[in-house]
Amino acid sequence: MEWGGGGAAAGGGGVRGCVFCRLNPEQILRESAHGVVLRDAFPVNPGHLLVVPRVHVASLFQLPRDVQAELWDLVRQARSLLAEDLHPDGFTVGLNDGEAAGQTVSHAHIHVIPRYAGDVPDPRGGIRWVIPGKADYWTGGMEG
Repeated sequence: MEWGGGGAAAGGGGVRGCVFCRLNPEQILRESAHGVVLRDAFPVNPGHLLVVPRVHVASLFQLPRDVQAELWDLVRQARSLLAEDLHPDGFTVGLNDGEAAGQTVSHAHIHVIPRYAGDVPDPRGGIRWVIPGKADYWTGGMEG
């Protein structure tokens, strides 16, 4: 895997048609050698941020461990930025790894979503609601 040139905000060509391979420097809120933090173009809540590797890979797990660790440090920085600026009541942090998991942009990225009391009627279960019939384990209401 080549680590120079191309990719998000790297000044190279990246992958044609990839939104994360053709970022404008103004979009970048924080950065490191291997990743950037930017606002989600389609936020699910105010402040929704993305952590994106500079190299174009579909899965975070295609990256070396040290690069993954650096990206998770950017997640920490993004969370701190949001906590300081927006004072949310919680966070949902995660990624969709593969089309079957809901990934719609084939350039790996991690979502950092600030959560606010009342932003959904009942937040219990959080990320478990990706499979609705399996989410409600606390009342015994799980299907199958």
